[in-house]
Amino acid sequence: MASLSRVRSRGAKKAYSGWRIQFMDGAGQRLPISLGNVPRKAAETWKVRVEQLVACLVTGVPWDTDLSCWVRDLPDASHEKLAKVGLVEPRKADASATATVLTLTTAFVERSSAKPATIRGFKQTLDCLVQFFGADTPLRQITAEDADRWRVWVSQDKEGSGQRRKRRTTGDNRLSSATVAKRVSVAKQVFRCAVRWGWLERSPLDGLRPGSQANPARSRYVPLEVIDDVIEACPSVDWRLVVGLARRAGLRCPSEMADLRWGDVNWDKGALTVLARKTEHHGGDHAMRVVPICPELRELLAEAFEMADPGAALVVPLVRSKTLNLRTELERIITRAGHEKWPRLFQNLRASCETDWVEQYPAHVVAKWMGHSAKIAAQHYLMAREHHFDHVVGGGGPVPVRTASGERASLPPRARQGLQQEEPRAGGAKSVRANCSSPSVQIAAQQAAAGGGTERHKKKQPAATIGVTAGSSEFTPVSETDKVAGTGFEPATSRL
Repeated sequence: MASLSRVRSRGAKKAYSGWRIQFMDGAGQRLPISLGNVPRKAAETWKVRVEQLVACLVTGVPWDTDLSCWVRDLPDASHEKLAKVGLVEPRKADASATATVLTLTTAFVERSSAKPATIRGFKQTLDCLVQFFGADTPLRQITAEDADRWRVWVSQDKEGSGQRRKRRTTGDNRLSSATVAKRVSVAKQVFRCAVRWGWLERSPLDGLRPGSQANPARSRYVPLEVIDDVIEACPSVDWRLVVGLARRAGLRCPSEMADLRWGDVNWDKGALTVLARKTEHHGGDHAMRVVPICPELRELLAEAFEMADPGAALVVPLVRSKTLNLRTELERIITRAGHEKWPRLFQNLRASCETDWVEQYPAHVVAKWMGHSAKIAAQHYLMAREHHFDHVVGGGGPVPVRTASGERASLPPRARQGLQQEEPRAGGAKSVRANCSSPSVQIAAQQAAAGGGTERHKKKQPAATIGVTAGSSEFTPVSETDKVAGTGFEPATSRL
């Protein structure tokens, strides 16, 4: 049983300051609950409820519905009085009432399972959210109008936020439209987490449209002639491999090159097994892919293998250095080679490789070699070449193609019909384009033509800039084995 008594005020003989309930807990200890100056009827109701709570606590009987509703509807201050004497469990803090912008951005980073490089990219958006809205601003005070103002501020800001206060590539020092779209997309993801965690009923950024994240203005096709000059200017075999793997195999730098081991090089099949940590979280075949090794890249790999230390496992240990800035050093090498640096150094090398491959092989095959979908390739990698445009202006005809040897070639109609045709090469030798029905003749002709080897690219006048129109380089013919007869890829079928 519980007792109810009045409490006198200190220093006053007849004045009362409120009510107090005393009860015996399960351990036989008398505990008080001060109710304050409340009406007698309310104090008596509390006495009855305390007796019910004590009885349930001692006997282990669960609360009935009426008692549960009464405890649930208590204000936080009244509920805390019961919690202090052990009659109820303390209430968890309501994060939605106290969550601020800084609380949200910090929790987003702590609870994210993304890769460290992705987290670093997220922090650029998180910094600008904190700078605009304020670190201590409650999330519930942010409205859709505030989100619209933030979107405008991001697109017009010229100073940067957080650790990103540096000179930008645009003329007026604003963010590019692709970067703005990326920040809006990340910000919407952050506030969606707040909704999922129960901190917000609805995200104020739901109505924002990010826009396209593609940025063709920073895409540059890097010709193979330029890559030959850059490779010759590299100070070590490791650097020659970095440039060669990025341009001739489309590897990401540094993530994929850092994990490349000599055991991943299949010399017999000419295949390179690449571990793709960036896309491994998608599952399936996204964690690993097989890339073909072209003859030029094979030479670089063979050179590096001969110079590697006995027992060495990594193909390019250089990219694992924590003290070397790969981008800055590559810019120095490009300048030393007599060329001007291009934007997105490694990204455009990878994109140029895919652009070359797509001109010779099906897009879905190339996308599998590169480790992404054909849709991603079209949005962010493939670039228009000028020689395609000039080909249409010139009246069409044989479709110009290119090979790694640096020569021009086309597929004449007669070759498509499987007829033999001779054409002189630069060195005076002749290549025989044989009917596909005679593979032995064609292989023998290719071996005879390739016996003398190809002359290394000779450096000409330094290009004014690689940033000139994409496709300004010379293009050259595909190998004979890449061509098919007039029947096409599918076998001939009889008419019904």
